[in-house]
Amino acid sequence: MIRRIYDRTMTLADHPHALWWLALVAFVESSVFPIPPDVLMIPMILARPSRAWLIAGVALVASVLGGMLGYAIGMFAFESIGQPILAAMGKADAMAAFNERFNDFGFWAVLTAGVTPFPYKVITIMSGWTAMPLATFIATSILARSLRFFVVAGLLRAFGAPIRDFIEQRLGLVFTLFLLLLGGGFFLVKYL
Repeated sequence: MIRRIYDRTMTLADHPHALWWLALVAFVESSVFPIPPDVLMIPMILARPSRAWLIAGVALVASVLGGMLGYAIGMFAFESIGQPILAAMGKADAMAAFNERFNDFGFWAVLTAGVTPFPYKVITIMSGWTAMPLATFIATSILARSLRFFVVAGLLRAFGAPIRDFIEQRLGLVFTLFLLLLGGGFFLVKYL
């Protein structure tokens, strides 16, 4: 099933309204869809490198808006369904402690999910579920998704098709290592 969705998504890259399809895929990927917008972005940018920044910008805006939908799903579905169930089970206090811990590291969770292959939709929904401050969520989503989409666009614009395999196979690892180094640097500065 995932392969069929992937193949269908790839055919949209050649569609005359590909930017609209990219916006739709980026929007729904941030809350419910399993295929990342990169599968549309990469062939679109390879076909028209002069539009790389526009394509990345469309993916950014749609992804952040979709992330806000994911946040709303987490916030409102949990309030109406999840919280009463946890309260009936006597687990409401445990959930409050989890929410506080998640929000202590929420910036890093959103940043990491936004630039790595980790499903961004999981973090968008959890951010709403734990009531992460909306401004923090939006700002971090903009930063993370900008890094991801504009780095991909820049690499494709500069190096073209030869960089495609690297992006599809290793860019998530490179972003993950970058975040680990960045987090490690902050840890060293703070505690040493």
